[in-house]
Amino acid sequence: MRSLTVKLTLAFLLVGLVGSVSVAAILRYRTRTAFDQFILNREQQLLINSLLLYYQRQGGWEGLAESLQADVDWLPNLFAPAFEARRELPRFTLVGLDRRVVFSALPNQVGALIPEGRLRESLALEVDGETIGWLIITPAPREWLKTSPEYLFLRNLNQATLLSALFALGLALVVGGVLAFTLTRSLRELTEATQQIAQGKLGLQVKVRSKDELGELAESFNKMSRDLERATQARRQMTADIAHDLRSPLSVIGGYAEALSDGKLPGSSEIYDVLYQETRHLSRLVEDLRLLSLADAGELSLTRQPVAARLILERAAARHAIAAQQRGISLRIEAPQDLPEVNIDMERMAQVMDNLLINAFRYTPAGGEVALMGKAEGAQVRLAVQDNGSGISPQDLPHVFDRLYRGDKARAQNGESGLGLAIARSIVEVHGGTISVASEPGKGSTFTILLQAGDSKASPNQS
Repeated sequence: MRSLTVKLTLAFLLVGLVGSVSVAAILRYRTRTAFDQFILNREQQLLINSLLLYYQRQGGWEGLAESLQADVDWLPNLFAPAFEARRELPRFTLVGLDRRVVFSALPNQVGALIPEGRLRESLALEVDGETIGWLIITPAPREWLKTSPEYLFLRNLNQATLLSALFALGLALVVGGVLAFTLTRSLRELTEATQQIAQGKLGLQVKVRSKDELGELAESFNKMSRDLERATQARRQMTADIAHDLRSPLSVIGGYAEALSDGKLPGSSEIYDVLYQETRHLSRLVEDLRLLSLADAGELSLTRQPVAARLILERAAARHAIAAQQRGISLRIEAPQDLPEVNIDMERMAQVMDNLLINAFRYTPAGGEVALMGKAEGAQVRLAVQDNGSGISPQDLPHVFDRLYRGDKARAQNGESGLGLAIARSIVEVHGGTISVASEPGKGSTFTILLQAGDSKASPNQS
Protein backbone atom coordinates (compact mmCIF):
# COMPACT_ATOMS: atom_id res chain seq x y z
CA MET A 1 0.00 0.00 0.00
CA ARG A 2 2.09 2.90 -1.32
CA SER A 3 -0.57 5.45 -2.19
CA LEU A 4 -0.73 8.36 0.23
CA THR A 5 -4.38 8.94 -0.74
CA VAL A 6 -5.29 5.38 0.29
CA LYS A 7 -3.32 5.70 3.51
CA LEU A 8 -5.01 8.97 4.45
CA THR A 9 -8.45 7.60 3.53
CA LEU A 10 -7.92 4.52 5.71
CA ALA A 11 -6.61 6.75 8.49
CA PHE A 12 -9.76 8.90 8.35
CA LEU A 13 -11.86 5.72 8.22
CA LEU A 14 -10.09 4.28 11.25
CA VAL A 15 -10.57 7.51 13.19
CA GLY A 16 -14.25 7.55 12.19
CA LEU A 17 -14.66 3.88 13.16
CA VAL A 18 -13.05 4.33 16.56
CA GLY A 19 -15.04 7.51 17.18
CA SER A 20 -18.35 5.97 16.09
CA VAL A 21 -17.90 2.79 18.14
CA SER A 22 -16.80 4.77 21.18
CA VAL A 23 -19.71 7.21 20.94
CA ALA A 24 -22.20 4.38 20.34
CA ALA A 25 -20.91 2.39 23.32
CA ILE A 26 -20.92 5.40 25.63
CA LEU A 27 -24.35 6.50 24.41
CA ARG A 28 -25.79 3.01 24.89
CA TYR A 29 -24.37 2.70 28.40
CA ARG A 30 -25.42 6.17 29.50
CA THR A 31 -28.90 5.77 28.00
CA ARG A 32 -29.48 2.41 29.68
CA THR A 33 -28.21 3.76 33.00
CA ALA A 34 -30.37 6.89 32.80
CA PHE A 35 -33.40 4.84 31.70
CA ASP A 36 -33.00 2.35 34.55
CA GLN A 37 -32.61 5.20 37.02
CA PHE A 38 -35.75 6.84 35.66
CA ILE A 39 -37.73 3.63 36.04
CA LEU A 40 -36.27 3.09 39.50
CA ASN A 41 -37.24 6.57 40.63
CA ARG A 42 -40.74 6.15 39.25
CA GLU A 43 -41.22 2.74 40.86
CA GLN A 44 -39.76 3.99 44.12
CA GLN A 45 -42.30 6.79 44.22
CA LEU A 46 -45.13 4.36 43.39
CA LEU A 47 -44.00 2.10 46.21
CA ILE A 48 -43.86 5.00 48.68
CA ASN A 49 -47.33 6.17 47.65
CA SER A 50 -48.73 2.64 48.07
CA LEU A 51 -47.16 2.19 51.51
CA LEU A 52 -48.37 5.60 52.70
CA LEU A 53 -51.86 4.79 51.43
CA TYR A 54 -51.78 1.50 53.39
CA TYR A 55 -50.61 3.30 56.54
CA GLN A 56 -53.38 5.89 56.31
CA ARG A 57 -56.08 3.26 55.76
CA GLN A 58 -54.86 0.90 58.47
CA GLY A 59 -53.64 3.52 60.91
CA GLY A 60 -50.28 1.75 61.23
CA TRP A 61 -48.06 -1.00 59.81
CA GLU A 62 -49.89 -3.87 61.53
CA GLY A 63 -50.77 -6.64 59.12
CA LEU A 64 -48.51 -5.39 56.27
CA ALA A 65 -46.50 -8.59 56.06
CA GLU A 66 -49.64 -10.78 56.07
CA SER A 67 -51.26 -8.56 53.44
CA LEU A 68 -48.23 -8.85 51.17
CA GLN A 69 -48.03 -12.62 51.70
CA ALA A 70 -51.68 -12.93 50.74
CA ASP A 71 -51.74 -10.51 47.82
CA VAL A 72 -48.72 -8.66 46.51
CA ASP A 73 -50.42 -7.31 43.40
CA TRP A 74 -51.38 -4.05 45.07
CA LEU A 75 -47.69 -3.04 45.14
CA PRO A 76 -45.64 -2.21 42.03
CA ASN A 77 -44.11 -5.34 40.50
CA LEU A 78 -41.08 -3.46 39.27
CA PHE A 79 -38.48 -4.47 41.82
CA ALA A 80 -38.44 -8.10 40.84
CA PRO A 81 -36.78 -9.49 37.70
CA ALA A 82 -39.11 -8.90 34.77
CA PHE A 83 -38.36 -12.24 33.15
CA GLU A 84 -40.01 -14.04 36.10
CA ALA A 85 -43.52 -15.20 35.25
CA ARG A 86 -44.56 -15.32 38.88
CA ARG A 87 -44.81 -12.46 41.34
CA GLU A 88 -42.25 -12.24 44.13
CA LEU A 89 -42.20 -10.25 47.33
CA PRO A 90 -40.90 -6.74 46.69
CA ARG A 91 -37.21 -6.26 47.46
CA PHE A 92 -37.46 -3.62 50.19
CA THR A 93 -37.20 -3.33 53.93
CA LEU A 94 -39.70 -1.30 56.00
CA VAL A 95 -38.54 0.01 59.38
CA GLY A 96 -40.93 1.35 62.04
CA LEU A 97 -40.47 4.28 64.40
CA ASP A 98 -38.81 1.98 66.95
CA ARG A 99 -36.08 1.21 64.34
CA ARG A 100 -37.24 -2.40 64.08
CA VAL A 101 -37.95 -4.12 60.78
CA VAL A 102 -41.68 -4.25 60.07
CA PHE A 103 -41.36 -6.03 56.72
CA SER A 104 -38.53 -7.59 54.71
CA ALA A 105 -38.28 -10.00 51.82
CA LEU A 106 -36.07 -12.07 54.16
CA PRO A 107 -38.27 -13.46 56.98
CA ASN A 108 -35.41 -13.70 59.49
CA GLN A 109 -34.94 -9.90 59.29
CA VAL A 110 -38.42 -9.03 60.64
CA GLY A 111 -38.10 -7.53 64.14
CA ALA A 112 -34.39 -6.85 63.81
CA LEU A 113 -33.08 -3.55 65.15
CA ILE A 114 -31.62 -1.30 62.45
CA PRO A 115 -28.64 0.96 63.38
CA GLU A 116 -29.17 4.69 63.16
CA GLY A 117 -26.33 5.04 60.67
CA ARG A 118 -28.11 2.86 58.16
CA LEU A 119 -31.33 4.80 58.61
CA ARG A 120 -29.56 7.97 57.48
CA GLU A 121 -29.10 6.34 54.08
CA SER A 122 -32.75 5.25 53.82
CA LEU A 123 -35.90 7.07 52.70
CA ALA A 124 -38.04 8.61 55.45
CA LEU A 125 -41.79 8.03 55.13
CA GLU A 126 -43.81 11.02 56.30
CA VAL A 127 -47.51 11.78 56.81
CA ASP A 128 -48.53 15.36 57.56
CA GLY A 129 -44.90 16.25 58.22
CA GLU A 130 -44.35 13.46 60.75
CA THR A 131 -42.01 10.51 60.17
CA ILE A 132 -43.81 7.17 60.32
CA GLY A 133 -40.95 4.90 59.25
CA TRP A 134 -38.08 4.34 56.92
CA LEU A 135 -37.81 2.53 53.61
CA ILE A 136 -34.68 0.65 52.51
CA ILE A 137 -34.85 -0.43 48.88
CA THR A 138 -32.68 -3.15 47.34
CA PRO A 139 -33.36 -3.18 43.57
CA ALA A 140 -32.87 -6.50 41.82
CA PRO A 141 -30.96 -6.90 38.53
CA ARG A 142 -33.31 -5.94 35.77
CA GLU A 143 -34.06 -7.90 32.61
CA TRP A 144 -36.99 -6.70 30.55
CA LEU A 145 -39.42 -9.07 28.89
CA LYS A 146 -39.11 -8.93 25.11
CA THR A 147 -42.74 -7.91 24.86
CA SER A 148 -42.48 -5.12 27.42
CA PRO A 149 -42.60 -1.47 26.30
CA GLU A 150 -39.32 -0.86 28.09
CA TYR A 151 -37.54 -3.58 26.15
CA LEU A 152 -38.96 -2.33 22.85
CA PHE A 153 -37.89 1.23 23.69
CA LEU A 154 -34.31 0.19 24.49
CA ARG A 155 -34.14 -2.02 21.38
CA ASN A 156 -35.25 0.82 19.11
CA LEU A 157 -32.80 3.16 20.80
CA ASN A 158 -29.95 0.69 20.29
CA GLN A 159 -30.87 0.26 16.63
CA ALA A 160 -30.94 4.03 16.14
CA THR A 161 -27.53 4.30 17.80
CA LEU A 162 -26.12 1.57 15.54
CA LEU A 163 -27.54 3.19 12.43
CA SER A 164 -26.10 6.55 13.50
CA ALA A 165 -22.70 4.94 14.02
CA LEU A 166 -22.85 3.30 10.58
CA PHE A 167 -23.90 6.59 8.99
CA ALA A 168 -21.07 8.43 10.74
CA LEU A 169 -18.65 5.75 9.56
CA GLY A 170 -19.83 6.09 5.98
CA LEU A 171 -19.64 9.88 6.21
CA ALA A 172 -16.09 9.60 7.59
CA LEU A 173 -15.17 7.38 4.65
CA VAL A 174 -16.57 9.82 2.08
CA VAL A 175 -15.21 12.96 3.72
CA GLY A 176 -11.88 11.25 4.39
CA GLY A 177 -11.60 10.19 0.78
CA VAL A 178 -12.35 13.69 -0.46
CA LEU A 179 -9.92 15.28 1.98
CA ALA A 180 -7.22 12.74 1.18
CA PHE A 181 -7.64 13.36 -2.54
CA THR A 182 -7.59 17.14 -2.00
CA LEU A 183 -4.54 17.03 0.24
CA THR A 184 -2.56 14.77 -2.06
CA ARG A 185 -3.52 16.49 -5.31
CA SER A 186 -0.96 19.24 -4.76
CA LEU A 187 1.64 16.63 -3.82
CA ARG A 188 0.93 14.67 -6.99
CA GLU A 189 1.25 17.81 -9.08
CA LEU A 190 4.53 18.67 -7.36
CA THR A 191 5.81 15.14 -7.95
CA GLU A 192 4.93 15.30 -11.65
CA ALA A 193 6.49 18.75 -11.99
CA THR A 194 9.66 17.57 -10.22
CA GLN A 195 9.95 14.65 -12.60
CA GLN A 196 9.53 16.95 -15.61
CA ILE A 197 12.16 19.34 -14.23
CA ALA A 198 14.49 16.36 -13.82
CA GLN A 199 13.94 15.71 -17.53
CA GLY A 200 15.04 19.24 -18.37
CA LYS A 201 11.73 21.15 -18.51
CA LEU A 202 12.89 24.06 -16.38
CA GLY A 203 10.66 26.88 -15.19
CA LEU A 204 7.62 24.62 -14.81
CA GLN A 205 4.95 26.07 -12.48
CA VAL A 206 2.28 24.31 -10.44
CA LYS A 207 -1.06 25.74 -9.37
CA VAL A 208 -1.20 27.10 -5.81
CA ARG A 209 -4.50 25.73 -4.50
CA SER A 210 -4.43 26.87 -0.87
CA LYS A 211 -2.77 29.20 1.60
CA ASP A 212 -1.71 26.51 4.08
CA GLU A 213 1.57 24.59 4.30
CA LEU A 214 0.89 22.84 0.98
CA GLY A 215 0.27 26.21 -0.64
CA GLU A 216 3.54 27.54 0.77
CA LEU A 217 5.29 24.42 -0.54
CA ALA A 218 3.83 25.01 -4.02
CA GLU A 219 4.90 28.68 -3.96
CA SER A 220 8.40 27.69 -2.84
CA PHE A 221 8.56 25.11 -5.61
CA ASN A 222 7.48 27.66 -8.22
CA LYS A 223 10.11 30.12 -6.99
CA MET A 224 12.76 27.41 -7.04
CA SER A 225 11.74 26.42 -10.55
CA ARG A 226 11.93 30.01 -11.79
CA ASP A 227 15.26 30.59 -10.08
CA LEU A 228 16.62 27.35 -11.50
CA GLU A 229 15.54 28.35 -14.99
CA ARG A 230 17.13 31.79 -14.63
CA ALA A 231 20.30 30.31 -13.16
CA THR A 232 20.54 27.80 -15.97
CA GLN A 233 20.00 30.47 -18.60
CA ALA A 234 22.56 32.69 -16.88
CA ARG A 235 25.04 29.82 -16.76
CA ARG A 236 24.54 29.10 -20.43
CA GLN A 237 24.89 32.77 -21.28
CA MET A 238 27.98 33.07 -19.10
CA THR A 239 29.51 30.02 -20.75
CA ALA A 240 28.81 31.52 -24.17
CA ASP A 241 30.24 34.89 -23.10
CA ILE A 242 33.36 33.31 -21.63
CA ALA A 243 33.85 31.29 -24.78
CA HIS A 244 33.49 34.49 -26.80
CA ASP A 245 35.91 36.41 -24.58
CA LEU A 246 38.43 33.60 -24.80
CA ARG A 247 38.00 33.12 -28.52
CA SER A 248 38.86 36.70 -29.46
CA PRO A 249 42.34 36.90 -27.91
CA LEU A 250 43.04 33.31 -28.80
CA SER A 251 42.19 34.06 -32.43
CA VAL A 252 44.53 37.05 -32.42
CA ILE A 253 47.33 35.13 -30.77
CA GLY A 254 46.78 32.10 -33.04
CA GLY A 255 46.71 34.24 -36.18
CA TYR A 256 49.92 36.12 -35.36
CA ALA A 257 51.67 32.94 -34.18
CA GLU A 258 50.78 31.11 -37.41
CA ALA A 259 51.93 34.05 -39.54
CA LEU A 260 55.19 34.31 -37.62
CA SER A 261 55.73 30.54 -37.81
CA ASP A 262 55.16 30.45 -41.58
CA GLY A 263 57.41 33.46 -42.14
CA LYS A 264 54.55 35.38 -43.68
CA LEU A 265 54.96 38.16 -41.14
CA PRO A 266 58.26 39.45 -39.79
CA GLY A 267 58.53 39.84 -36.05
CA SER A 268 58.34 43.35 -34.65
CA SER A 269 57.91 45.05 -31.31
CA GLU A 270 54.39 46.06 -32.26
CA ILE A 271 53.38 42.45 -32.96
CA TYR A 272 54.98 41.23 -29.76
CA ASP A 273 53.20 43.97 -27.82
CA VAL A 274 49.85 42.86 -29.28
CA LEU A 275 50.58 39.26 -28.32
CA TYR A 276 51.56 40.37 -24.82
CA GLN A 277 48.39 42.44 -24.34
CA GLU A 278 46.17 39.61 -25.56
CA THR A 279 47.95 37.20 -23.20
CA ARG A 280 47.37 39.61 -20.31
CA HIS A 281 43.71 39.80 -21.30
CA LEU A 282 43.45 36.02 -21.09
CA SER A 283 45.27 36.01 -17.78
CA ARG A 284 42.91 38.64 -16.31
CA LEU A 285 39.87 36.72 -17.47
CA VAL A 286 41.11 33.45 -15.98
CA GLU A 287 42.04 35.17 -12.71
CA ASP A 288 38.63 36.84 -12.48
CA LEU A 289 36.90 33.51 -13.02
CA ARG A 290 39.10 31.89 -10.39
CA LEU A 291 38.30 34.62 -7.88
CA LEU A 292 34.57 34.26 -8.45
CA SER A 293 34.82 30.48 -8.08
CA LEU A 294 36.59 30.92 -4.74
CA ALA A 295 33.92 33.37 -3.59
CA ASP A 296 31.13 31.00 -4.61
CA ALA A 297 32.78 28.16 -2.70
CA GLY A 298 33.32 30.35 0.38
CA GLU A 299 37.08 29.90 0.10
CA LEU A 300 38.08 33.47 -0.70
CA SER A 301 40.57 34.23 2.07
CA LEU A 302 40.99 37.70 3.51
CA THR A 303 43.91 39.26 5.36
CA ARG A 304 42.06 41.78 7.47
CA GLN A 305 43.56 44.78 9.18
CA PRO A 306 42.19 48.02 10.61
CA VAL A 307 42.31 50.69 7.90
CA ALA A 308 41.08 54.26 8.00
CA ALA A 309 38.13 54.45 5.61
CA ARG A 310 39.41 57.70 4.07
CA LEU A 311 42.71 55.98 3.23
CA ILE A 312 40.82 53.60 0.94
CA LEU A 313 39.49 56.57 -1.04
CA GLU A 314 42.84 58.39 -1.11
CA ARG A 315 44.75 55.40 -2.44
CA ALA A 316 42.09 54.72 -5.08
CA ALA A 317 42.25 58.34 -6.20
CA ALA A 318 46.06 58.20 -6.38
CA ARG A 319 46.04 55.06 -8.51
CA HIS A 320 43.59 56.51 -11.06
CA ALA A 321 44.58 60.17 -11.07
CA ILE A 322 46.57 59.90 -14.31
CA ALA A 323 43.82 57.90 -16.05
CA ALA A 324 41.27 60.52 -15.03
CA GLN A 325 43.55 63.32 -16.30
CA GLN A 326 44.02 61.57 -19.63
CA ARG A 327 40.26 61.22 -20.05
CA GLY A 328 39.62 64.82 -19.05
CA ILE A 329 37.63 63.75 -15.97
CA SER A 330 37.75 65.53 -12.64
CA LEU A 331 38.44 63.08 -9.78
CA ARG A 332 37.85 64.34 -6.24
CA ILE A 333 37.35 63.05 -2.68
CA GLU A 334 34.46 64.11 -0.46
CA ALA A 335 35.01 62.60 2.98
CA PRO A 336 35.84 63.90 6.48
CA GLN A 337 39.30 63.26 7.85
CA ASP A 338 37.96 61.45 10.92
CA LEU A 339 36.16 58.62 9.15
CA PRO A 340 36.14 55.50 11.35
CA GLU A 341 38.36 52.55 10.66
CA VAL A 342 37.12 49.44 8.92
CA ASN A 343 38.54 45.95 9.37
CA ILE A 344 39.25 44.88 5.77
CA ASP A 345 41.64 43.22 3.37
CA MET A 346 43.16 46.31 1.80
CA GLU A 347 44.21 44.63 -1.44
CA ARG A 348 40.79 43.08 -2.01
CA MET A 349 39.00 46.35 -1.23
CA ALA A 350 41.40 48.20 -3.55
CA GLN A 351 40.30 45.77 -6.28
CA VAL A 352 36.68 46.72 -5.58
CA MET A 353 37.42 50.45 -5.81
CA ASP A 354 39.44 49.92 -9.02
CA ASN A 355 36.53 48.10 -10.68
CA LEU A 356 34.07 50.80 -9.64
CA LEU A 357 36.33 53.62 -10.88
CA ILE A 358 37.04 51.90 -14.19
CA ASN A 359 33.31 51.46 -14.64
CA ALA A 360 32.69 55.14 -13.79
CA PHE A 361 35.40 56.34 -16.22
CA ARG A 362 33.90 54.20 -18.97
CA TYR A 363 30.55 56.01 -18.88
CA THR A 364 31.71 59.51 -17.95
CA PRO A 365 32.52 61.79 -20.89
CA ALA A 366 35.41 64.25 -21.02
CA GLY A 367 34.68 67.23 -18.81
CA GLY A 368 32.67 65.11 -16.38
CA GLU A 369 33.56 64.36 -12.82
CA VAL A 370 33.82 61.34 -10.52
CA ALA A 371 33.56 61.73 -6.74
CA LEU A 372 34.86 59.34 -4.09
CA MET A 373 32.69 59.90 -1.04
CA GLY A 374 32.76 58.63 2.51
CA LYS A 375 30.46 59.06 5.46
CA ALA A 376 29.97 57.54 8.90
CA GLU A 377 26.46 56.24 9.60
CA GLY A 378 26.15 54.90 13.12
CA ALA A 379 28.04 51.63 13.34
CA GLN A 380 28.63 51.60 9.58
CA VAL A 381 30.77 53.42 7.07
CA ARG A 382 29.35 54.38 3.69
CA LEU A 383 31.76 54.55 0.73
CA ALA A 384 30.48 55.69 -2.66
CA VAL A 385 31.71 56.23 -6.21
CA GLN A 386 29.54 58.82 -7.96
CA ASP A 387 29.75 60.00 -11.56
CA ASN A 388 27.70 62.34 -13.74
CA GLY A 389 27.96 60.20 -16.85
CA SER A 390 25.34 58.61 -19.06
CA GLY A 391 23.78 56.56 -16.26
CA ILE A 392 22.18 53.13 -16.46
CA SER A 393 18.85 52.35 -18.09
CA PRO A 394 16.09 51.02 -15.81
CA GLN A 395 15.99 47.65 -17.58
CA ASP A 396 19.74 47.16 -17.08
CA LEU A 397 19.91 48.43 -13.48
CA PRO A 398 18.83 45.15 -11.78
CA HIS A 399 21.51 43.23 -13.69
CA VAL A 400 24.61 45.41 -13.33
CA PHE A 401 26.15 42.99 -10.79
CA ASP A 402 25.39 39.90 -12.89
CA ARG A 403 28.36 38.12 -14.33
CA LEU A 404 29.22 39.00 -17.91
CA TYR A 405 26.07 41.10 -18.22
CA ARG A 406 26.60 43.87 -20.74
CA GLY A 407 24.00 46.56 -20.95
CA ASP A 408 26.33 48.26 -23.42
CA LYS A 409 27.12 45.66 -26.05
CA ALA A 410 30.22 47.63 -27.07
CA ARG A 411 31.88 46.51 -23.84
CA ALA A 412 32.76 43.24 -25.53
CA GLN A 413 35.29 45.15 -27.59
CA ASN A 414 37.01 47.16 -24.88
CA GLY A 415 39.11 44.35 -23.44
CA GLU A 416 37.18 44.05 -20.19
CA SER A 417 36.01 40.66 -18.93
CA GLY A 418 32.55 41.82 -17.89
CA LEU A 419 33.15 40.40 -14.42
CA GLY A 420 34.33 43.53 -12.60
CA LEU A 421 31.10 44.45 -10.83
CA ALA A 422 30.32 40.82 -10.02
CA ILE A 423 33.76 40.52 -8.44
CA ALA A 424 33.20 43.76 -6.51
CA ARG A 425 29.94 42.45 -5.06
CA SER A 426 31.52 39.10 -4.09
CA ILE A 427 34.42 40.77 -2.29
CA VAL A 428 32.18 43.23 -0.43
CA GLU A 429 29.84 40.44 0.66
CA VAL A 430 32.77 38.33 1.89
CA HIS A 431 33.65 41.32 4.09
CA GLY A 432 30.12 41.21 5.51
CA GLY A 433 29.08 44.40 3.70
CA THR A 434 26.62 45.31 0.99
CA ILE A 435 26.94 47.06 -2.35
CA SER A 436 24.16 48.75 -4.31
CA VAL A 437 23.66 51.11 -7.21
CA ALA A 438 21.34 54.03 -7.94
CA SER A 439 21.19 55.61 -11.36
CA GLU A 440 19.14 57.71 -13.75
CA PRO A 441 19.79 57.85 -17.48
CA GLY A 442 21.65 61.04 -18.34
CA LYS A 443 22.31 61.95 -14.71
CA GLY A 444 25.00 59.47 -13.74
CA SER A 445 25.31 56.59 -11.29
CA THR A 446 26.24 56.10 -7.66
CA PHE A 447 27.70 52.81 -6.38
CA THR A 448 27.45 52.58 -2.60
CA ILE A 449 29.32 50.24 -0.25
CA LEU A 450 28.27 49.76 3.38
CA LEU A 451 30.87 48.28 5.73
CA GLN A 452 30.77 47.67 9.45
CA ALA A 453 32.94 50.10 11.33
CA GLY A 454 35.95 48.11 12.56
CA ASP A 455 37.69 47.89 15.92
CA SER A 456 41.13 49.44 15.90
CA LYS A 457 42.28 46.62 18.17
CA ALA A 458 41.25 43.91 15.73
CA SER A 459 43.75 41.33 14.67
CA PRO A 460 45.83 42.46 11.71
CA ASN A 461 45.67 39.03 10.10
CA GLN A 462 42.19 37.59 10.07
CA SER A 463 41.07 35.22 7.35
